[in-house]
Amino acid sequence: MPKEQQPSAESSARRLDALAVCAALRRLARSPEPPWLHAEVARRMAEKLQLILHRPELVIDWWSSLGAGSTLLAQAYPKARRVRVEPDAAWLARGHEQAQRPWWSAERWTGAPVSVLGEADDIPAGAGLVWANMMLHAVVDPTALIARWQGLLRADGFVMFSCLGPGTLRELRALYERLGWPAPTPGFVDMHDFGDMLVHAGFADPVMDQETLTLRWSNPRALLAELRALGGNTAPDRFAGLRTPRWRARLERELESLAAPDGTLGLSFEVAYGHAFKAAPRLRPGEATTVSLDDMRAMVRSSHGRPRTR
Repeated sequence: MPKEQQPSAESSARRLDALAVCAALRRLARSPEPPWLHAEVARRMAEKLQLILHRPELVIDWWSSLGAGSTLLAQAYPKARRVRVEPDAAWLARGHEQAQRPWWSAERWTGAPVSVLGEADDIPAGAGLVWANMMLHAVVDPTALIARWQGLLRADGFVMFSCLGPGTLRELRALYERLGWPAPTPGFVDMHDFGDMLVHAGFADPVMDQETLTLRWSNPRALLAELRALGGNTAPDRFAGLRTPRWRARLERELESLAAPDGTLGLSFEVAYGHAFKAAPRLRPGEATTVSLDDMRAMVRSSHGRPRTR
């Protein structure tokens, strides 16, 4: 089980089953590509990098293969050393495979170094950027993970992430509630709560934003297949046994009630985006303080008022 996925009281409060998350990760690792939605959100998040002047020398890409942002990060920071962090053994093997460069590729000889590590490994600190696309909604204790990211960043480095928010699948949750069925989704964290976690962890100037994407399908069967490809239901109060074909048929009939005038079925996905800079350490007169050389340089840059964004 990934380091941040150990069961806790917070997981119950969030309605998130850590064991179900691990099972979903193993199932997703068998797919040839990460979910389409992950790749699309990664593309949108990468566009925001253009607004940030900071040029990291070390980039940590959290849940890299599933997040589908590795190529985008390589394009944005071709000279930066990258560390791809994967959640479990299956994704770690996949990450190693993707990181291999053919002997005839010019990138093999001229590209920046890329390493692949697991969450439980010793991740190198001093990063200029921690990037985490579409994964925080599947983490049992996001507060602890955000604090870990803060410790891996150099002063004046920044974190950028995206995840699903509370508006996700609201139509499906309303349908299940009307039928008296257990909730079909885990509990999602509001973006403002993520902002509070960032501040509490020692980040400065957190910026949170969100957008709602509506995906449409031609029929209930295609809709359900897509939801399974996105990870499935990881709520702890979901139905524990196997559903029958009769129940599946009823679900497909009920889903028809979501049809638009053109006959397509639509579901909402709220995507939250966040980024924040690690605040430079503050020195207090009269106290013995140890500060790394990189952090000291960041403090000097901050004192000179170097703008961070365009």
